[in-house]
Amino acid sequence: MRISTQQYYDTSAVKYQDNYSSVVKAQQQASSGVRVQTAADDPVAAQRLLMLQQQKDMLAQYSGNITSIQNTLTNEESVLDAINTTIQAGSQLALRAGGVTSDADRKSISVEVGALENQLLGLLNSKDAAGNYLFSGSKTDTPPYSRNNDGTYSYQGDENELSLQVSETLNVRTSDTGKTILEGAVNGSRTQSTYTTPSSVDDHKVAISAGLVTSGIDYTKQFADGQPYKVTFTSSTQYVVTDKDNNNITSQLPGNGTFDSTKEGSASINVRGVKFDITVDLTDVATGPDADALVSGREFTLAAKPDAFNTSRTASNTSATQLTNAHISSAADYSSTFPNSGVLIKFDDLDPTAYKVYAQPYTPNSKPIDNGVIVPGTAPAKDTITAAGVTFDLSGTPNVGDQFSVGNTTQKTQNALDTLSQLRHALEQPADGIPGARVKLQDALNAAVSNLTSSADQVDNVRGSIGARQNALTVQSSENTSVGLANKSTMSDLANIDMGEAAINLTLQQTMLEASQLAFVKVSQLSLFNKM
Repeated sequence: MRISTQQYYDTSAVKYQDNYSSVVKAQQQASSGVRVQTAADDPVAAQRLLMLQQQKDMLAQYSGNITSIQNTLTNEESVLDAINTTIQAGSQLALRAGGVTSDADRKSISVEVGALENQLLGLLNSKDAAGNYLFSGSKTDTPPYSRNNDGTYSYQGDENELSLQVSETLNVRTSDTGKTILEGAVNGSRTQSTYTTPSSVDDHKVAISAGLVTSGIDYTKQFADGQPYKVTFTSSTQYVVTDKDNNNITSQLPGNGTFDSTKEGSASINVRGVKFDITVDLTDVATGPDADALVSGREFTLAAKPDAFNTSRTASNTSATQLTNAHISSAADYSSTFPNSGVLIKFDDLDPTAYKVYAQPYTPNSKPIDNGVIVPGTAPAKDTITAAGVTFDLSGTPNVGDQFSVGNTTQKTQNALDTLSQLRHALEQPADGIPGARVKLQDALNAAVSNLTSSADQVDNVRGSIGARQNALTVQSSENTSVGLANKSTMSDLANIDMGEAAINLTLQQTMLEASQLAFVKVSQLSLFNKM
């Protein structure tokens, strides 16, 4: 078989190019120290390197997330420290007010309480470095708390706690919501006492405080089921307590129905987890039969405070109708149907006497949880509607499409803003020389101290949670660093080349290139004339 000169030259050129490429590749490996420069160099190693590079990128993202969370938690902890300081200052003012004897001094303290109230509102509506509200959950552009027209406060955020991923298996909360920080604080003053008999002799000579919850478990399991309780005084040192079914439970109570109003701490009724203080004014009465005659026969009712409701009409309503006098008409329906987030009552677009009730927040896709029609009232009674166990009076006739938002305030918990507001209001009321006013004032002061202490405990719990998260971030950061170092070592073993091996390979490729050049030169000079 004959080989043409052209074929020989083409074959030699291809071989030369291959050898040259091998030299270039060897030079690149020797200069860069990288063995796998393309997937073709080592497909298996290239695949593993790609996976390791992806993990490296994820670790970098995790590191950024950890830094972001740490910065946010540090900011939150600083704000919570200021919140706790403010709450404790309010508690100290309540204690100080207990020793003040003049209305003027109490009003002066109320100004200080008002300043703390505004300060606390500002702290709760704090923003982060990006301008987002810290404690609104996922509603980062909405202030967490707002002051209502009646002086109460409402939480406007949601309960969606934001989090970031810091490893393949771990997500860490970036901040806490106002619900977590304040709304879970136990309300120790969720009971009340009412003077009932004889109604014509309410001279405030005998009084029972509104009560403070001393055991949440006993209150829930026993007090709530047996209310309302009736306390009947039989003398100036004895009383009888009966439950809602008129069962005498006096023997179940500490002291077995006896008290001593002349000794501090000895005049109280402890009813199933709630402590009620007894105040008897015997200043102008001699002890003995006269005192007994003054006290005997007086009756009080002890019960839990009912939930409160705040209603507001939508600005787009075409009528001026308001919902008023909200009260629970069906405890069962209220307990099972009324949502914690409140409801929206929407009157029918065609029939203004019919309405539907939706859980908040309302969307066009929301399904009604209740419905009804207006119940006409007989003068002077007003027309009414009932939504999820709550009945409202109508101040007028609604138009089609009118909407009303209704929120409820349960007595089980109370945030520190409302506590400070109630304390401020109580201190502003005159008490000098007004029968019974001092007892109401003391109730307010006791409630403030109890509830602010509960709020401070709640804030401390959240701060403890922040510490736990910061520790978790520190551990995870160390773990991510270890994984990153291991990945770097593995990537180096897979991708990098031994420099001694690279030098030998470069020399070999250069030698092969030189040999191919020499062989080409010599063979290309051969012809038939050289054989003659």
